[in-house]
Amino acid sequence: MSHKAKLITLTVLAVVSLSLFMFQGVEGNWSYVLESRGKKVLAISLTGAAIAFSTVVFQTLTNNRILTPSIIGLDSLYMLIQTGIIFFYGSGSLTIANKQVNFLLSAALMMIFAVLLYKFLFRGEGRNIYFLLLVGLVCGTFFESISSFMQMLIDPNEFMVVQDQMFASFNNVQTELLLLASGGMILMFLSFLPLAKYLDVLALGKEHAVNLGVNYSYVVKRLLLIVVVLVSISTALVGPITFLGLLVANVAYQFMRTYRHKLLITASILISIIALAGGQMLVERVFSFSTTLSVIVNFTGGVYFIYLLLKENKAW
Repeated sequence: MSHKAKLITLTVLAVVSLSLFMFQGVEGNWSYVLESRGKKVLAISLTGAAIAFSTVVFQTLTNNRILTPSIIGLDSLYMLIQTGIIFFYGSGSLTIANKQVNFLLSAALMMIFAVLLYKFLFRGEGRNIYFLLLVGLVCGTFFESISSFMQMLIDPNEFMVVQDQMFASFNNVQTELLLLASGGMILMFLSFLPLAKYLDVLALGKEHAVNLGVNYSYVVKRLLLIVVVLVSISTALVGPITFLGLLVANVAYQFMRTYRHKLLITASILISIIALAGGQMLVERVFSFSTTLSVIVNFTGGVYFIYLLLKENKAW
C-alpha cells in the first residue's frame, strides 16, 4: 500500500470515528446534543493534533522513539499548579471556578518554566538536549513530590477537586477555551512552517545536520519552544494524557514505514484523533463514565511502552 493510500485510509477512519461519536444514539434535542458533542469533537481534534505533532517533533530532536515531551516535567508542573491553587486559595477561588483564567494561568506558567529552563541550560557551551531532559526529569520528580505533599495536607473534599484535575476530560470544555487553544495552535503552526524543511535532516543526528548546513542550535531551540507551547495548550485544555503521544507516534512509524516527517506528522495526528474519539466512546457508551479517557489511554500506552522497551532490548 502506498503512502497516499495509507493516509487516505487513516483519514476515512478518523472521519468515521468522529462521526460515530457525534451522531450515534442522538435522540430528542438534536441542537443541544450536537452542540455539546461538537465541542468535544473540536477538543479531541485539537488535543490529538497538538500531542501527536509535538511528540513526533520531540522524538526527532532527541533521536529517541520512547521519549515524550512530558519527560521535561510539564505534566507534573500542571498538577503542581492545580494543587497549589487549591491548597492556598481553596476550590472556590476564581482561578479554579473560571476555566478561562485557569487555562491561561496554567499554559502561561508551563511556558515560562520551559523558557527559563532553556535559557538557563543553553546559556553555556557544551550543553545539549540530553542535559535538558535530565534536568527536566529531576524537576518533574520535584514538582510531583511537592504536589503529593500538599495533597496529603488539604481537606478531603478539596482533594476531590484536585483528583478531577489529574485525569484528562473532554466533558466540560468551554467554547472560549477552544477558541484560545485554536488561536495558539494556529500561531505555532505558522511558526513551524519555516522550520519544517529541517526535520528530515535533523533525524540524521546533530553531526550530519551541522555538516549539511543546518543552524542546529537555532532550529532546535525554536522547535523545542513550539513543542512546549503545544503541550502546554493541550494539557491546560483537557488535562495530562501521558502516553498518548508515545502510542500514536510509534504506531505511525510502524504503519507508514518512512522517515518523511510530512507523512509521519499527518499520520500521527489522524491516529491520535482515532484513538481519542474511540476512547471517549468507550468511556461514555461502554463504561458509562465509570472511568476516564486518560486511564484507558495510559494503560494501553504503558503496555505498548513496555513492549517497545523489550523490543529495543532484544534488538540491542
